Amino acid sequence: MSVAPFALGGNVFGWTADEASSFRVLDRFVSAGFNLIDTADTYSIWVEGHQGGESETILGKWLRGSGRREDVVLATKVGMDMGNGGKGLSPAHIERSVEASLRRLRTDHIDLYQAHADDPSTPLEETLRAFGALVDEGKVRAIGASNYEAPRLAAALACSEQNGLPRFESLQPRYNLMDRLEFETGLEPVCLANGLGVITYSSLASGFLTGKYRSQADIGKSPRGARAGARLDARGLRVLAAVDEVAARSGAAPATVALAWLMARPSVTAPIASARSAEQLEPLLEAVSLQLDSGSMSLLDRASA
Repeated sequence: MSVAPFALGGNVFGWTADEASSFRVLDRFVSAGFNLIDTADTYSIWVEGHQGGESETILGKWLRGSGRREDVVLATKVGMDMGNGGKGLSPAHIERSVEASLRRLRTDHIDLYQAHADDPSTPLEETLRAFGALVDEGKVRAIGASNYEAPRLAAALACSEQNGLPRFESLQPRYNLMDRLEFETGLEPVCLANGLGVITYSSLASGFLTGKYRSQADIGKSPRGARAGARLDARGLRVLAAVDEVAARSGAAPATVALAWLMARPSVTAPIASARSAEQLEPLLEAVSLQLDSGSMSLLDRASA
């Protein structure tokens, strides 16, 4: 599978973006030539009154109504708590979950089906065999992992090789200018050594790297603002200052700069970011055409080290 260097996150669909707004974002994203859309069965179970599957349902309606299924690389995830004990990566839960996702997405196959989180209680071979059965049945084209620690990711890859099973072809880690240590010191070497695609989540640090949150008074600006409050320390302000400086030099928005930094990393295939409106999407799309010079990269690297 080939994907454009920026991926659209579906976590806001049915949460902070209603159906009509979500459709406009999706229309703009695909019409601009991009194709990878990432969601999960659990989005957005954290909202009062939601049961999970809201994002997949909206995405499925758009896919059916737009007729753009063949233009999209569709990624979703399984394993996080869906309530009533429905979580993990046991074969039974994977089998139930994929059928539910396929119904909500109104499609007969998922391009990239990802383990949303490691499940230490289920042997890796059992999980991988369950995923392999879905590949054999044509319900899934490829599998990926998210939120795995480096030793478990390496063990999963070894298990696939030893048993002739489909392997994780991608990793979805938390990675951005504010969160570098875990990925760069452990996961990145495994991905590079094994040729895994890397699609980063929280690429804008829950909106912090857009520059929207610069004081504690700003954290009420959106439902995700509370996550940004903890980042308003000396390091966070230093990173924002560096992003602002590069943005001023290049005439780009801070979000554009933060994504361009990720795109310049040799291990990153496509950062994932979400948008509540088509207008909010524009600076994210522009990151693809922003080439950061060595001085800008060094400034951002030093500030975020």
